[in-house]
Amino acid sequence: MKTAKKTTRRKFLKQAALTMGAPMIVPSSVLGLNGKVAPSNQIVVGGVGLGPRGRKVHSCFLPQPDCRFITIADPQKERREIIKRLTDRHYENEDCTTVHDMYEVFERDDIDAVLIATGDRWHATASMIAAKHGKDIYSEKPCTMTIRQSQELDDTILRYGRVFQAGTQRRNVDNFRRAVEIAHSGKLGNIHTVHAGIIRPEDDLPWLPAEPEPDPKEIDWNRWLGPSPWRPYNKLYCQGRWRGHDGLAAGFKILEWGSHTVDLCQWAADADGTTPVEFEAVDETTIHAKYANGVKLVMRLAGFKDEGKWLPGLGSCPVRFEGDEGWVEAGDFYKMEASKPSILEGVEFDELPGTDPIKHVRNFLDCVKSREKPSCNSTVARYGHNAGHAAAIAWKLGRKVNFDPVTETFIGDAEANRMRSRARRAPWHA
Repeated sequence: MKTAKKTTRRKFLKQAALTMGAPMIVPSSVLGLNGKVAPSNQIVVGGVGLGPRGRKVHSCFLPQPDCRFITIADPQKERREIIKRLTDRHYENEDCTTVHDMYEVFERDDIDAVLIATGDRWHATASMIAAKHGKDIYSEKPCTMTIRQSQELDDTILRYGRVFQAGTQRRNVDNFRRAVEIAHSGKLGNIHTVHAGIIRPEDDLPWLPAEPEPDPKEIDWNRWLGPSPWRPYNKLYCQGRWRGHDGLAAGFKILEWGSHTVDLCQWAADADGTTPVEFEAVDETTIHAKYANGVKLVMRLAGFKDEGKWLPGLGSCPVRFEGDEGWVEAGDFYKMEASKPSILEGVEFDELPGTDPIKHVRNFLDCVKSREKPSCNSTVARYGHNAGHAAAIAWKLGRKVNFDPVTETFIGDAEANRMRSRARRAPWHA
């Protein structure tokens, strides 16, 4: 018996054209003409856990001409359906698929990259699993729950050769970039102090009252918790009230803004490959740190009530860089102020709010194609996050701690070192 020969779509179309004796008409979009990107050159993206912030980042992926978003995984049915509606509306079709299990996204051969915007508890674990499945990753922040997890995430990304972008998008927002460039330019003289705005640190909140678990088809509570410690279900967790709860959020709220602002201070201080060597909680809301070269890092309150005595009108997540010849300060309302007009002379920047990830997403996609490291790659995130984690540990202990940036351990401090890591609930180990 003869075996039938496999007919591919390309062979079929070619044979059909020859049979009909007519030229085959191919849409310009398939060939990449008229400003279109051919499907073979598009970056295919899937999403994992896209709530309100995830939807904002998702909206920045959709219009990119060399990107195609095709599927969403989320343990909450309502959120899956929202992303599908938004995606299908943009592409004017019904092609976006929905699944509740992120492994169904990671195991697809046709997906190049993933957008991970779950709560803090899942960021690192999901990113490492995605990397092992050969995916490039854009992960929202804080990217890790502990110092040890920051090490593991960076090591995994490097081992598997993946492109990773931490969602600390202010590195690609112009006024913050220009402020860092000013710090590097010498206009401020020798940098001696960098300031990071943080929100008020708080101890972990108690469990919310137990409620009956929903149908797993509506909300898969076990999958929602993932690697974090088990606790009884309460609908408020799934509506965004997980922040501040043990095992669900990172760093006693210090990393909520600090993952952005400490990151910018690390950059301005030329410290992307290291961390401060000492951290001290000077009061209940302020942490001082010092790098090996003597530069000081001050983490202090910032907010809409201007609690930390920042300059008014610059916006949330402020940073300030000080040298012996002046200072510059920037915030989310696409503004900068400086100690003297000459510092800002000739400085231009796009008016993009600090919360907008559009340029950060573009940087990620460009690096997916070039295989270069994005502005907030896994190594940058490792040391910036660990500066925040170490500060949170000093705050929790209420005393000074000494830190070795090479081993990423506390020196002679068993209590602090025990806080460098925590157990993850089986079976969700990266």
